[in-house]
Amino acid sequence: MYRSARFDEPLLNELLSTSIKENKTKIDKFQNSIKRTEAINIPNLDETQVVRHFNRLSQMNYGIDTGIYPLGSCTMKYNPKICEEIAAWPHFSETHPHQDESTIQGNLQILFELERMLSEITGMDFFSLQPAAGAQGEFLGLLLARAYHDYNNDNYRTEVILPDTAHGTNPASAAMAGYNIIEIASNSEGTVDLDTLEKTLSEKTACFMLTNPNTLGIFESEILEISKLVHKSGALLYYDGANMNAIMGKARPGDMGFDIVHLNLHKTFSTPHGGGGPGSGPVGVKMKIEKFLPVPRICKNNYGEYYFDYDTPYSIGKIKAHYGNFSVLLKAYIYILLMGGNGLKEASEIAVLNANYMKDKITASKNYVMPYKKNRKHEFVLSCEDLKKRRDIRALDVAKRLLDYGLHPPTIYFPLIVKEALMIEPTETESKEELDHYIETMIKIAKEDFELVKNSPKNTAVGRVDDVGATKNPVLNWQMIQS
Repeated sequence: MYRSARFDEPLLNELLSTSIKENKTKIDKFQNSIKRTEAINIPNLDETQVVRHFNRLSQMNYGIDTGIYPLGSCTMKYNPKICEEIAAWPHFSETHPHQDESTIQGNLQILFELERMLSEITGMDFFSLQPAAGAQGEFLGLLLARAYHDYNNDNYRTEVILPDTAHGTNPASAAMAGYNIIEIASNSEGTVDLDTLEKTLSEKTACFMLTNPNTLGIFESEILEISKLVHKSGALLYYDGANMNAIMGKARPGDMGFDIVHLNLHKTFSTPHGGGGPGSGPVGVKMKIEKFLPVPRICKNNYGEYYFDYDTPYSIGKIKAHYGNFSVLLKAYIYILLMGGNGLKEASEIAVLNANYMKDKITASKNYVMPYKKNRKHEFVLSCEDLKKRRDIRALDVAKRLLDYGLHPPTIYFPLIVKEALMIEPTETESKEELDHYIETMIKIAKEDFELVKNSPKNTAVGRVDDVGATKNPVLNWQMIQS
C-alpha cells in the first residue's frame, strides 16, 4: 500500500524486447520500480460513514428517477422497471454470444420478432439490429446507400444533402462514409425549402438525410413532395429516427417515401441511456436495399429453428461484434409488447400534447420567443434572444438557474438556426403538475434579479464554472473542486 514511484518506460520496453528467462534481474528491477514507497491516504471509516458518503454522492446526481429530464432533440423518458427486471433474468443475462445456435433459440426468436415489429412500426421491409447506437446506425445507413449506388454503377454519387436543422451526427456519419456534405437552409417556416432542395439535387446526390418531425419539432408536411424530388434525381431518402417518439403509431417513415431508417431504441423504446451507453441504433431498409444489410442475418428455417445466415454475397459485412447489444434489444422488445400498437400511438399523442401545453404556457408569458411555425410535435425550441437584449440573460443563464430549483435544464444552443435556443421535450411520461412546475420556474427565472441569474447556480455542489476555461484546461481526476 504505497504510492508508485516514477514509471520506468524505457526499462519496460527493454524487458519486453528480450526473453523473460534471460532477464530475471531486469524483471526484479522493474517490479521494484513500481512498488509503492508511501502509504496510501485511505481514511479509516466505519460502515455508517461509508454508506452515508456514497448515498450523498448518489444524491448529487440527477436522473430520470429524480425528476423531469426535458432534453430536446433526442427523447429522454421514463422507462418501465419491468424491462430492467426481465433483462436481468439469468435466462438472458447469463447467455454467451458464442453459444451454439441450438442453445439460444429463445434469444434468436426475440431478435427475429423484434426486427419484424420495428419493420411494422416504421413501414420498412427489413431490419438489422446490429448497430450499437444511433450514430453507428447512421453510419451503417450511409454505407448501405453507397453499396446500393455502387451496385447500380452510380459510384459518381459523392454528395449527401441535409438541412440546417439536422442533428450533428448526420454530417459526421456521412463524412465518415466518404461523402461530401451539402447543407441547405430552411425556409421561413423552419422546414425544407423545396426550391432549394430541387436546385441542390443532382446526379452527384447519393442521399438526402432528414429528421421528421425535425429538430424544431415541426413536421415536414411536404414530405411526399420531398420524396418525389429526391427519388426523381436517383438519390435515396434517409430517415433519422431520433424523433420517432412523436409519430409512433401515427405515421410511418416508409409510407412517407424513406428508403433507409435508423431508430434509437435506447431512447424511444424503453432502454435508459447515458454515461456513454449502452445503446442500440437498428437500421431498416426497403426491399431494394435488403441484400446489402450486414451479416449475419437472423433467419428461420422450415423446421421453425432460428439461425444466423452469413450467406449474403452483397452484404457490406459486419459492423459490430456479435449481434447488437442484446440487453438493449430485449428491453425494447418487452416495451413494445407491453405497449402494443395502441399504446405506442397514445404515447406519441400525449408527448405531442405535453409539448404544446408547455409551449403555449411559456410563450404566453411573453418572456420567451418561439420562432417559425406555431404548432409543434413532441418538442419545441424557444429563443432567449429578446431576453438577452432586454436583460442580458442568455439561454445558458436560464439553464444554470434551473439547477438551483432542482430541475434539469433543457438542451441549449441547438439547433443552430435559433439564436439563444432552449430546446424542450417533456415526453409523454410527465404529469401536468410536473409540467406546470417547470413552466412556472421558467417564467419566474425570466423575471428574477439579473445578478442572481447571471451568477447561478448557488445551491449546487459546484457553483458557476468558467466554461471556456474548463474546456481549455480540463481537470481529469476524481476530486471535486469547490467553486
